Amino acid sequence: MSQGNSNSALVGIIMGSKSDLPVMQDAADVLKEFGINYEITVVSAHRTPERMFNYAKEAQGRGLKVIIAGAGGAAHLPGMVASITTLPVIGVPVKSSNSIDGWDSILSILQMPNGIPVATVALNAAKNAGLLATQILATADESLTVKMQAYKDELRRKVEESASEMSSQL
Repeated sequence: MSQGNSNSALVGIIMGSKSDLPVMQDAADVLKEFGINYEITVVSAHRTPERMFNYAKEAQGRGLKVIIAGAGGAAHLPGMVASITTLPVIGVPVKSSNSIDGWDSILSILQMPNGIPVATVALNAAKNAGLLATQILATADESLTVKMQAYKDELRRKVEESASEMSSQL
């Protein structure tokens, strides 16, 4: 699956299993909202290591700038991909059916050895992964910077509106 031409994808969204899609769809939705082309697919570190290796090795040559990798359980996908590519990798720990309250996924992604960084978002927080990918891309794209600032301004406006409503009710 991809938005637009997969050759023009800037972000790759990968997950260890199709069952992770309900969580990872949030990253795709954010990228779509910001007009960023992406590709999305299943790449399992444990069941298809050759596919994972090839995906990570070829990603930059295909034009990707950031990879968002979601995985549950042992969650080796983000770290293994980061060990192969020089692209920034954002890990999304997914609370899977065999998970230990999600802690196994969080720690598997978060506790990377020095030299192999993986930016890690909160459990099931693929939306934040999409936002972080957007911010990374915005460092080289002024139009994305403007869109991101508008997004943050809207967040601030909503909080101020809520605060105002609460004070008027007290």
